[in-house]
Amino acid sequence: MNRNEMISRIKHADGPWDLIIIGGGATGLASALESASRGYQTLLLEQDDFCKGTSSRSTKLVHGGVRYLQQGNVSLVLEALKERGLLRKNAPHLVHNLPFIVPNYDWWEGPFYGIGLKLYDMLSGKHGFGHSKFLSKEKTLEHLPTIESKGLKGGVVYHDGQFDDSRLAINMAQTAVNQSATVVNYFKVVGIFKDMDIVAGVLAKDMETGEEFEIRAKGIINATGVFTDSILKMDTPDAENMITLSQGVHLVLDKSFLPGQSAIMVPHTTDGRVLFATPWHDKVIVGTTDTPVKDVLLEPRPLPEEIDFLLSHAAKYLTKDPKSSDVLSIFAGLRPLVSHGTGGSTSAISRDHTIYISRSGLVTITGGKWTTCRKMAEDTIDQAALVAHLDEKPSVTVNLPIHGYHNKPETFGDLAIYGSDAQFIKDLLMRSPDLQEKLHPKFTAVAGEVVWAARNEMARTVEDFLARRIRALLLDARASMEMAPQVARLMAKELGHDEAWIEKQIYDYRKLAREYLII
Repeated sequence: MNRNEMISRIKHADGPWDLIIIGGGATGLASALESASRGYQTLLLEQDDFCKGTSSRSTKLVHGGVRYLQQGNVSLVLEALKERGLLRKNAPHLVHNLPFIVPNYDWWEGPFYGIGLKLYDMLSGKHGFGHSKFLSKEKTLEHLPTIESKGLKGGVVYHDGQFDDSRLAINMAQTAVNQSATVVNYFKVVGIFKDMDIVAGVLAKDMETGEEFEIRAKGIINATGVFTDSILKMDTPDAENMITLSQGVHLVLDKSFLPGQSAIMVPHTTDGRVLFATPWHDKVIVGTTDTPVKDVLLEPRPLPEEIDFLLSHAAKYLTKDPKSSDVLSIFAGLRPLVSHGTGGSTSAISRDHTIYISRSGLVTITGGKWTTCRKMAEDTIDQAALVAHLDEKPSVTVNLPIHGYHNKPETFGDLAIYGSDAQFIKDLLMRSPDLQEKLHPKFTAVAGEVVWAARNEMARTVEDFLARRIRALLLDARASMEMAPQVARLMAKELGHDEAWIEKQIYDYRKLAREYLII
């Protein structure tokens, strides 16, 4: 996956593309994969790095949605449970089973949550990850040795999926390219043009060179998440806003706060959300909040009250109360919720996806979640192909393995997240022993992974690599700052940049990473 090659394809395109997809998050990438695998000529344009926004800032869960079951949205749960199973089948190197335990402190909680989770098992059917069961107090403490034991009656264990969101995004981009899609990051759509009031293409700018392009297409898909309304207004300046924003914040702690292989799930917090404490990449993620916000930002910031909420709720359920000084990183993401004029709490707004077709033929897909992105993409391409008058072609993504597919990724040790690509990285390290040097004592990543990301995963900046290719920014922001100089030098050598670029990259990255710390 090479950016220069992708841009060359744009410059030498013979006639209009079948579909242009705006947005390189989960929904856009899934749509590009869906479109290209059907045989449509597909172009995806992303203004920043792939998965820069919401899609890299999730709770890292592939799940049916226990809370949606509480709300009575059985159809959404059924769809999500099926898609959860398909994701594990098609990307086993990134999606795996994780046991969740609901601790019970009142006599009624065990039977109440136990019955609900048995229904969750039943709805999973053949796509199930494991059966739920009741746990005694002793067994609960065995699984969760740092859970607050005072008043603990027992627990209920159930099974859901966990994954690495931005790693899956990169692999989906690679899969789309393998299916002949063209995908480009740092390529911003700045306008939409029309023929006879029907969308006919986009005006786009290469953010690295400043070069501008007029690119024609038979159909255009707006899959820009929290930026949905800005694209809608390019098409129709007086269009009503579709999106209500909700901010979710997660904090990252050392593994000692939750040792073992099980996660904690608290079904109902004071703001009405489910709270998770989950092991992830040898750290612990605690989240999430649900705070209504107004501003659309590529780098949203946690609010002080959100940090206090997570620290205080973690302290309620863990024997070791986390303090601000214990937080290794804290990250925020914006959820694009489809507004129906409901008002009030954003936790009450449906997470179902919505497809909207404007009078000009612009197809907008928004809402939904990572787990259901394949189904969202299937529905979107069905509609977009119809609007663009493309030949009808069936979806094939139910049985399409994602790039990196490998049933036993653990055999690759520290390179497991790369799946089948791990062997190619090993070969690179064997040819260049100097690339075997670790980037930081607190991480397993080595210099060769920087080279690999620049050559094969379209990493263009230090942030791309540390934030989304190896997740260091989210796991330990301070340590990631210490890695920045070596990463910058390696990337500069690979991409042909000078010393000034190196210095600016280090400065920009450290400035960004400080925002992930509680100071």
